[in-house]
Amino acid sequence: MTPGLAGFVMSGEASVWSDLLDGVLAALREAFDIAPERDSARAGTRRRTWYDTFDWRLYRAGMLLEYATEHRAGELILTGPDCGDGSSFSMRGNAHGQAVQPVAGWRAARSYLAADLPDGPVTARIADLVSPRALLPEVTVASATTVTRLLNPDGKTVARLLVERPAVGDEALPPRLAIAEVRGYPGQARRAAEIVALAPGIVTLAAPGNPGETLLTDALAVLGRAAGDYSNKVSAKITASMPAASATATIMLTLLDTLEANVDGVLHDTDSEFLHDLRVAVRRTRAAIKLLGDALQIPDEQVTRFAGEFKWLGDLTTPVRDLDVHLLEFDAMAAGLRAAKEDDLTPFRAFLSDRRAREFRVLTRGLRSQRFSQLMRDWRATLGTVLAGKKRRAGAAAGKTAGDLATERTRQALRKVSRRGGAITPDSPHESLHDLRKRCKELRYALEFFVPLHDKAAYAAVLGDLKRLQDCLGEFQDNEVQIEEIRMLAAAMLAAGAAPAATLLAMGEVTAGLAVRQQAARDAFEKRYAGFAGPEGQRHMTALLGGGAK
Repeated sequence: MTPGLAGFVMSGEASVWSDLLDGVLAALREAFDIAPERDSARAGTRRRTWYDTFDWRLYRAGMLLEYATEHRAGELILTGPDCGDGSSFSMRGNAHGQAVQPVAGWRAARSYLAADLPDGPVTARIADLVSPRALLPEVTVASATTVTRLLNPDGKTVARLLVERPAVGDEALPPRLAIAEVRGYPGQARRAAEIVALAPGIVTLAAPGNPGETLLTDALAVLGRAAGDYSNKVSAKITASMPAASATATIMLTLLDTLEANVDGVLHDTDSEFLHDLRVAVRRTRAAIKLLGDALQIPDEQVTRFAGEFKWLGDLTTPVRDLDVHLLEFDAMAAGLRAAKEDDLTPFRAFLSDRRAREFRVLTRGLRSQRFSQLMRDWRATLGTVLAGKKRRAGAAAGKTAGDLATERTRQALRKVSRRGGAITPDSPHESLHDLRKRCKELRYALEFFVPLHDKAAYAAVLGDLKRLQDCLGEFQDNEVQIEEIRMLAAAMLAAGAAPAATLLAMGEVTAGLAVRQQAARDAFEKRYAGFAGPEGQRHMTALLGGGAK
């Protein structure tokens, strides 16, 4: 027997499911004799827990990962493209590869970093994709499955009907049915599938897609969720004709939602990307207040207050994130040593970890403080008031639409980039490149805030030009920051008596490598800036803004 040849799901309310199954069995009896199969490996109770990262990296790559337990045995099952040999079949009837990895001691309620996963075919396929994020249990489904044999006139089993009754906690989900083929009788299985498909209240599962996806969708719906329901991208629902104040408040509320969605993961230190995404939301919020704050049409003192509070929040998160970057890049940094040995940096790793633990305690106190809670409440209430059209004051932005605001503020940000970038020469100080990087970030945020209003092709072209310039500037500044931080950490280690000579020499070699990379970025700047500000880049920006936002 091969797994499901054809898959179906019952429709309607739970009160009719028993009658629908009776109808299916009655229809099958007209073509087959039927008999229960009590000792089938398919029968019994099974628990399945779906895992993914907080930002759904596996799902977005077309994969589903589940931890399944049956008869006390547990295994990880990865389904999707390039998983296994493609010989397994889904309940929908479409071929999908599966990688199966038995695991012992797995706890379905906890999260797992890639480094925590046992070796095996599933780990080999997903470790690089999910890292540095943790795999989180999204939802657990318990299913009771019964198997009915379909017999020909000779009493031989020619197909099987599998009925799965899944539930999330006490909430029953629509039962799933599958017709499974028996070797040598493919025509009988197809005939049975046709009969089930015509039964009242039975919906055939579409063939395209990932096996188990519809069950996952139904299970998540019980929790009020959906697969792919988190992304760190700006996805504000705005239109060009909206009042500028309403659009601005909508953008800022979207950023606030993203910020708050990551707080719990930061406090539990689930993985380093929660803090990264929280910081990005804070930076975007600060940029939005600077670029668009007047469009909210609230008192200037309120704008000033919130700008200061979000700066406090950004500063609060900086030390831990800087240490996270060092730790995330540590293995690559150690592997790049030539004169020193990798083990020479071991005391440096220990020092970084200890320092991070101290800074993390400071961070968690800040995120649990009254100041943070008050900021979140006051900011949301203020934006809600703007969105409701209450207490707006007259100002320069009054009467403008979101389309007007998008074009005006993007052009302003572009002018700042052009002025500063055009003034940089080979002799310009490092600070000039750092300042240009900040202006490029503001332009990038201005583009992202209003992405629904722009032509997709024009937006992609401008973003590509800008991103190449930002990557160069980021490489330049990040290396300089890391060089300075490593020097400060070396001094701190020396003062604490935690710096063997070999470790200090190895850290010196690391900084020398960073300096080489920084110089390479500086040498590439003129070419990158010319690509952004030159004739081709100007055409791209003109196509985006020449006619205003759509």
